[in-house]
Amino acid sequence: MVAKIVTGKSIRGLLNYNENKVKAGAAELIMASLFGRELDKLTFSDKFNRFGQLTDLNSHVKTNSLHIMLNFDVKEKPDHFQLQQIATAYMEKIGFGDQPYLVYKHEDAAHPHIHIVTTNIREDGARIGLHDIGKRLSEPARKELEREFGLIKAEGKELKEAVAIKPVNIEKAEYGKTPTKRAITNVVTAVTRDYKYTSLAELNAILKQFNVVADRGKEDTQMFRKKGLIYSIIDEKGNKIGIPFKASSLNGKPTLTNLESKFIQNEEKRKPYKETLKTSIDKVFSSYNEITKDTFLSELKKQNINAIFRQNDAGLTYGITIVDNKNKTVFNGSDLGKAYSAKAISDRFSNQDKPIEQQQSKSDQRASTSYTSYLKSKQQTSYLKPQKETDYLKTAQKEQEKTYLKPNLPEKLLENLLGKTDEDSLPTIPEDKKKKKRELHL
Repeated sequence: MVAKIVTGKSIRGLLNYNENKVKAGAAELIMASLFGRELDKLTFSDKFNRFGQLTDLNSHVKTNSLHIMLNFDVKEKPDHFQLQQIATAYMEKIGFGDQPYLVYKHEDAAHPHIHIVTTNIREDGARIGLHDIGKRLSEPARKELEREFGLIKAEGKELKEAVAIKPVNIEKAEYGKTPTKRAITNVVTAVTRDYKYTSLAELNAILKQFNVVADRGKEDTQMFRKKGLIYSIIDEKGNKIGIPFKASSLNGKPTLTNLESKFIQNEEKRKPYKETLKTSIDKVFSSYNEITKDTFLSELKKQNINAIFRQNDAGLTYGITIVDNKNKTVFNGSDLGKAYSAKAISDRFSNQDKPIEQQQSKSDQRASTSYTSYLKSKQQTSYLKPQKETDYLKTAQKEQEKTYLKPNLPEKLLENLLGKTDEDSLPTIPEDKKKKKRELHL
């Protein structure tokens, strides 16, 4: 699950956004906490006035509204009851369980998701602190909910871009009617909100991925001079189809004037992702001794990165725009550095692909083959060799049969025991001692 919190200064604006989705059939109100009425009996005034009662208690607080989005993996299909449970548990964990809030289920993307509207002004007029609420409270809450409800983890490999934007379906779009306008609005709203772009050209590089383009018209037109902007659907070849819509007619009013204020803000917001993108590009080149343009683009797409080479009418390449869909950023190649300009990258392309692992020299290949054979031979032999049969035990038995001190033979044993002794070998008594002994006996 992916959670995102956007703070605002207008409850009415948040309500209008979600209620317009409901009117267009792209959303449904599934829960209203602490509103005192059934869902089908709640009017727009009931919703707005309930929030207004609180925000009026502390008019000094400018940032008084929250727009929370909980996004689920495309594989997950939670029903209304499960979404209500998850929303309730999430609001409790971030400290908004006692605040009134509305929960809308949106149907305008490939993945299931809900939007929650609330205020940070309490019944006593006190303000609930919002500083770093995402890191302090939302992230721990998200992880706990993933465990409690068995949701696919945002960090897991199974998460397939939970906040992915659904491209406009060209075949099913009814040009000039509400479905077309709604489809364009959904794409433009998501892109302008989530991505970090610094020019209209960069914004279009993102939008074109979803079959939409923003156009100012030709330079000699009044629309261009007045900074007008229209949005159109485009086909797979980039041709505009159907009726375009003015930026001022879309929800959120993504006019050029409003976008230009974001251009400046995004200059700083995208900086932390610059080195990451350069590393991703370097990784592709480092894997090949030679690489073609098509393979280069294909390898980047595996990392969810889209590189667009810009060409003039004569077919000459004059620039490159790189969209990092994972980190929601976009850069011109020259903004990354000279080594990443269109010319520098194009100069590195070849007519064939030669991955580095296939470019071993013959000696390296022989060494590799020899080593592989060595490993196989080791696997076929035992490191503890079996004992060979020896004559050690037989020899030991023979050694025991040998006698280093020759024993007396049995038939001479009695004779040896009773035989005469050698007088010379017995101790002698001196003559004077013999006389004394005789005298004592006398």
